[in-house]
Amino acid sequence: MKKLSTYLLLAGVIIAVAFWAPKSESKIGHVDTEYILKKIPAYQDAQSELDNLAKQYHEEIKQKAKIVDSLYKVYQRESVLWPEDLKRQKEDEIVNKEKEIKELQKKYFAPDGLLAQKREELIKPIQDNLYQALKEVAEDGNYDYIFDKATGEILYAREQNDISDIVLKKMGY
Repeated sequence: MKKLSTYLLLAGVIIAVAFWAPKSESKIGHVDTEYILKKIPAYQDAQSELDNLAKQYHEEIKQKAKIVDSLYKVYQRESVLWPEDLKRQKEDEIVNKEKEIKELQKKYFAPDGLLAQKREELIKPIQDNLYQALKEVAEDGNYDYIFDKATGEILYAREQNDISDIVLKKMGY
């Protein structure tokens, strides 16, 4: 909620500056990237493939967790009868299996994991195509700013509206 408020405030400031800027009128547009992506069959196919892959990864981890759970139940039930060295061996086996599960979760679901890599492979070309089309529409239509209605982010800003160097100069840098 706080993030949305920040986006809305930022959008409001930019719109206010754009409308009241003395140099000229600004042209502002918005798009709904979620709507656009839902209309692209390749995106839907990619999303479905990613969902299936994530489900497959979750199922594999779930199966390994069941094995660890059964090993632990056997340990709890029978460890009283075991000698100390066998107890330690079974404890180590359980701990190692738990580590394997955590490593597998990281391998699949970490920000640089297999699922993220597959998402990059499948979705990035579609997003690149979307942003290229958006840039062309913005330039052809003389838009100064284009916002994403779905996220509140600025997807396009005309370069000559960038006042970063003026701000730096005002700050003495």
